[in-house]
Amino acid sequence: MDNIDCVVIGAGVAGLAVARKLALAGREVLVVETNPAIGMETSSRNSEVIHAGLYYPTGSLKARLCVAGRDALYTYCAARGIEHRRCGKLIVATSDAQRAKLAAIHAQAQANGCTEVAALTAQQAQSLEPALSCVAALSSPMTGIIDSHAYMLSLQGDAENAGALFAFDSRLIAGSTDAAGIVLQVRTGSDEETELQAATVINCAGLWAPHIAGRIDGLDDGTIPVPYFAKGNYYSLAGKAPFSHLIYPVPEAGGLGVHLTLDLGGQARFGPDVEWLPDIDDNGIIDYTVDPRRADRFYREIRAYWPALPDAVLQPAYAGVRPKISAPDMPAADFLFAAHGNRHYLGLYGIESPGLTAALAIADHVFHLI
Repeated sequence: MDNIDCVVIGAGVAGLAVARKLALAGREVLVVETNPAIGMETSSRNSEVIHAGLYYPTGSLKARLCVAGRDALYTYCAARGIEHRRCGKLIVATSDAQRAKLAAIHAQAQANGCTEVAALTAQQAQSLEPALSCVAALSSPMTGIIDSHAYMLSLQGDAENAGALFAFDSRLIAGSTDAAGIVLQVRTGSDEETELQAATVINCAGLWAPHIAGRIDGLDDGTIPVPYFAKGNYYSLAGKAPFSHLIYPVPEAGGLGVHLTLDLGGQARFGPDVEWLPDIDDNGIIDYTVDPRRADRFYREIRAYWPALPDAVLQPAYAGVRPKISAPDMPAADFLFAAHGNRHYLGLYGIESPGLTAALAIADHVFHLI
């Protein structure tokens, strides 16, 4: 049995940032990842947006870590030459009934320290984006876009240069706690099984984090959150969109509405919507297929703020799944960091948006908790 100081489970953006932080601090780190490469699930199936931190309850982990992570991420990208753009976004009210919600978002942004967010009249918004239709808007100049894969490769490189090791195609089968730490049984892609004695285990498994926690004997099962899965479908636009900012409607239950984002090449995409999935065992396979029939709803929602959207220009692009720990009829849960009564373990749960933006701050938070 191999003895390891720190085992990080999961090589998505949160796991990579945590591994980097620990390795740079001189800890011995092994990252165990079930997929053959980094960031193959939620971290690569999102809008690639650098969020400013507007929406989240003041004082929540999402609010605090998003703002801190945003600033750290812009600094990191500039230092490492990672392609990104601080393009800004407009949050738009498309009816008078939405004005109160827009005002509430503005107040929330100010309370969260996003003092750069400004209220715009319809005329001011349309002077920035002539194709836009709205009755009022908010401007968020700190919102941006990023090459998320280049970012994750850089985090991996930093971690490896500091001595971290990666075990891909490796799956946690079971675990048990003892006085020295946690014994993990890991199955590799060649179906070989090995045991690892870890002084510290950090569960960054994203969608599967609650399932992974349930496989480790000695944790308080009653405190492990129940996972929920919210699929988000994206459609790409055939042709060029007449927008230079990201365009967001006021949020909807479970997400931020069908918004328009741009990639670094200027191509527009729309989404995600919210499609709740049944519970999925971590042995199961998620269907990431985008149903072309869902486009009808996208056309309706997009035309609320872009009336000139032509017919037959939306094409199924990709889908992702949010690792939620709140049920469809409940308010969105905050990020959760939990030890379940064991000082050798820390689990990260519900690391959905703004997880990509917050990853460096998440890693700092983890470092101070363990």
